Amino acid sequence: MFWSVFGGILIAAFGVFIFVKPDVLWKLTEQWKSYRADEPSDFYIISTKFGGVMFGIVGLAMAVLPLVLE
Repeated sequence: MFWSVFGGILIAAFGVFIFVKPDVLWKLTEQWKSYRADEPSDFYIISTKFGGVMFGIVGLAMAVLPLVLE
């Protein structure tokens, strides 16, 4: 049970990080693929923030469900 709660907290924290700082994720993963892009596109920011929200929801569910179902 401890590991699922701990993993859920980590996944939720990663989701919050993605939601708050999508440009940092872009610099780490996508910037090197383009020699002309200086910043992420609006679509990339929106879709990355959506993914961050989804990670947060799944992480919260992973952290709370073992406590509720016990």
